[in-house]
Amino acid sequence: MLEGKALVDESDMPLKMQIQAMSFASQALDLYDVFDCTSIAAYIKKEFDRKYGSGWQCVVGSNFGCFFTHSKGTFIYFTLERLKFLIFKGASSSTSP
Repeated sequence: MLEGKALVDESDMPLKMQIQAMSFASQALDLYDVFDCTSIAAYIKKEFDRKYGSGWQCVVGSNFGCFFTHSKGTFIYFTLERLKFLIFKGASSSTSP
């Protein structure tokens, strides 16, 4: 396990959920090769969906950019090992076209 070696860059998640996110990331790194970012992200997304309900998104890699809208209290961006982890729950749009 790699717990305790993660560095949170930005988050609005409750602390308990942040710790869970880093734990899921650590578990995924124990299960998959560090270069298999798709499997790592899928594992984390499935665990978040199971524990906190559906709708979670996860991006894992060493060099990526993104722009998104998330539900309040569901966002974390952290580094573990050489990988960056972005986990969030998408926000539903409240405006009509």
